[in-house]
Amino acid sequence: MTVLLARFRVDLLLLVVAVSWGSTYLVAKELVSPSSVVALLALRMLLAAAIMMALVTARRNQVTAGELRVGVILGVLLTAVFGFETFGIAHTSATNAGLIISLTIVFTPILESVVSGRRLPGRFVLAALIAVLGVLLLAGNGALRPPTFGDLLVLAAAIVRAVHVTSMHKLTAGRAMDSLHLTTVQLATCAVLFTATSLFYGDSIPHFLAQFDPGRGMLFLYLVLACTVFAFLVQTWAVRRTSPSRVSLLLGTEPIWAAIIGITIAHDSVAVAGYFGIALILAGTAWGRSVEQSHRLAADTEVSPTRDSGTPEPL
Repeated sequence: MTVLLARFRVDLLLLVVAVSWGSTYLVAKELVSPSSVVALLALRMLLAAAIMMALVTARRNQVTAGELRVGVILGVLLTAVFGFETFGIAHTSATNAGLIISLTIVFTPILESVVSGRRLPGRFVLAALIAVLGVLLLAGNGALRPPTFGDLLVLAAAIVRAVHVTSMHKLTAGRAMDSLHLTTVQLATCAVLFTATSLFYGDSIPHFLAQFDPGRGMLFLYLVLACTVFAFLVQTWAVRRTSPSRVSLLLGTEPIWAAIIGITIAHDSVAVAGYFGIALILAGTAWGRSVEQSHRLAADTEVSPTRDSGTPEPL
């Protein structure tokens, strides 16, 4: 009974993270305009990085040179992800953003297969095509027309996120690296880059802060504390207590929550065919994740049936 309760607690917290990530797009949509994207991201990363640095300091463990080097490289990629994603949110609906970004699930295995030279099954290609067709239907709100500028920016964010995930695996494989340190360096890198950019582009940080009322301030704190710091800490804690596949499955419900929140709370307008597109995206990404995991497991077993996994803890 104790084991079941512990597993339920882990699953529940991961589900809370998925819901918070699904709400990120609506919260950012409420806070951001095209001119304030960089200022918002600078403030978000500055506060998140400060909290993470405090946690690192409390643990009294120093960041190694290797963690610093890899963290900065990954931080530059993460900066691009946040930039494309948030600029995209400013030009499209919360529902579209939350669902299009989920294509990372199919882009990542494709990129990994190119890097490793390992071919993916034909079923995965079909799943990816189903998801892409769903994006086209959703972006056109029922008509097969070109995506909007905002949709394309979020699509670019999904591609760069796939590059980020693949690079993280390649740069950390076989190395003893603390995921708390790596994430702190990444967030600090994002904070430096966005703060420097805010000096030359868009609203300044003081001007953006001057527009905050209590409501916007609460939304901003939610974005930083719940969607950034809390989400990372729970993910790091949970991955030690359950399987990576279960973590992936529960966090993979993020686009479902994004769609529910976007439609019910933001009242995003979606035509009947658009709902069909949502179904195709969710079905294609879920099927693609399942096919890729099964293919990876079979390949690893074939290469080394008795090998104990030595991969580093995912971020």
